Formats: sequence, C-alpha cells, structure tokens
Amino acid sequence: MTSHEIDYKIFGEEMQYVEIELDPEEGVIAESGSFMMMDDGIAMETIFGDGSKNDSGFLGKILGAGKRILTGESLFMTAFYNTVVGKKKVSFAAPYPGKIIPIDLTEYKGKFICQKDAFLCAAKGVSVGIEFSKKLGRGLFGGEGFIMQKLEGDGMAFVHAGGTMSRKVLQPGEVLRVDTGCIIGFTQTIDYDIEFIGGIKNSVFGGEGLFFAKLKGPGVVYIQSLPFSRLANRVLASLPKGGSSKGEGSILGGLGI
Repeated sequence: MTSHEIDYKIFGEEMQYVEIELDPEEGVIAESGSFMMMDDGIAMETIFGDGSKNDSGFLGKILGAGKRILTGESLFMTAFYNTVVGKKKVSFAAPYPGKIIPIDLTEYKGKFICQKDAFLCAAKGVSVGIEFSKKLGRGLFGGEGFIMQKLEGDGMAFVHAGGTMSRKVLQPGEVLRVDTGCIIGFTQTIDYDIEFIGGIKNSVFGGEGLFFAKLKGPGVVYIQSLPFSRLANRVLASLPKGGSSKGEGSILGGLGI
C-alpha cells in the first residue's frame, strides 16, 4: 500500500468527529481548521498540497498547491504524525451539523469524486486532486462548476455531509435526479450531467432552481439532505433587516417593531 493504514472511530450523532489512531510513524492529512484534539507525541506540519507521491519534489509541491487554488481551498494542508513509540490519537471535527462518511478507496478502485468542500481528512499518501468536468452544462449550471475534488489512492478518506446522509447504489442504466447542492460525491463509474427542469411555471415559481443533476449508474452515490449553502441562505434570510431585532415570541411577528 502507498497510503498509511489507519484505524478510526466516529463519535456523535448530529455534530460528529472522527478519532484516528496512528501507529508509530503513521500520518494523516487534513484541511486547515478541521483539527479538534490530539495526544502528546503527535507532531503537526503544514505542507503544500497533500504530501502524496504526486506532490514529491519542488515542482510537484508547487503543482499540488496550485490544484488547491483552483478548488478554492487554502494553499496548505496540515499533516499529523505519530513521532513516538506506541499508538497515539488525533481527532477532526465536522464543520457543521451532519455526518462524517468513511471512504475506503480500495473499494472504489482507487478513486472517489466529491464536492470541493466535502473533504475532511485522509490517511497520509492519499492524493487530493481536482476533477475537471468535460461537459459544459456542469460548469455553467452545476453549482460545483467545472471542478470537483478527486480522492485517489489505496487508503481511508473522510468526507462530510450536511444533515442526513443517503447512500444510493445505482444499477447499470439506473438514473437518479438530485438537487445539485445535495451531492456529496460518487464513484468514478457514475455518469454525471446537468438537466434543465423545463416548463415556465417550474422555472419561475418552482423555487427549486432551474437545473438538477442527473446521475446514471452503475455506481455509488452519496447524497446530503442539508447542503451548507442552503443552511447559510436560511440563516441570512432570518437575520433582522436594518439592524433591528425582535424577540422570537413577538405576537406581531414580522410586523413587530
């Protein structure tokens, strides 16, 4: 195996975190800001790119950092290593309510495609790259744009879903239509495209957007019930206008002063 073999345990229900157990000299990579806690004896290092074999050498590190710019992520990732004798643990927390999903890349022929903000952490050696869309419709209307993240290697990776997660196994030719923001990720065998909803009433009054994702099997798809963009929009919509504030129990509700 090119990736480190790690053991893990996921804790919690609505606000989960993953605890990863590292043997001596084993390591894990994570997005900046996802770290929660670690045992004494764990060393932390900020690195360009993902630190995989694809990022070896100076040029590889520069290209790895460039990939992360294209996905809108930080130039840097953080690596955590067990530098002492004996097993040590390091934990990473989900950024908002939802589920942490373990992805064993060996079960998906070494590659899994996900939204660019879904990745949480992975075993050292897993490559976190970019997946360019070859279809114009995805880039213009797909929400995720031309670029999604791809996780490659033979180790464990962890992605985050908002709300409740649904795992769908699509048979050859089977089609699933999904709100574009509700996609967490899918296997490389899934055919993914964007479709126009159609109909003036649906487009103007439907309230669900003009496009949805069409996922065609065979393969595995992970769906989330609460995309962060949807959660953020609801929070912003509930903020008081003009800086005024009203109690939640106001009899006048929206008409209160």
